[in-house]
Amino acid sequence: MTQRFSVRHRLALMAAASACFISSAYAQTAADALYQRATAATCANCHGTDGRTTEGSAIPALAGMPKDYMVLQMKAFKEGTRPATVMHQLTKGLTDAQISSIATYYASLQR
Repeated sequence: MTQRFSVRHRLALMAAASACFISSAYAQTAADALYQRATAATCANCHGTDGRTTEGSAIPALAGMPKDYMVLQMKAFKEGTRPATVMHQLTKGLTDAQISSIATYYASLQR
């Protein structure tokens, strides 16, 4: 026996399926944003909360720094071609994807 659904019932089922998909996509986006922020937070010990150092600090502020510039600098630290104190060790543990994610996060913040 085949069951026939009314147009209204089909539309309700489609709306429910769409809501589940949108909810799932939103949850993934929220999880990605949280992971990105948590990864970037590893910089807070030296570069300040949300990449904002105190005035007069010798350590550069990261908030608002251009993404491409930050990626280049972090890769130079990782490769040992840019002088630093601890950045060589810190960046060695980061993947290129994590470096890009951190740079994207700080570039999105206002100075």
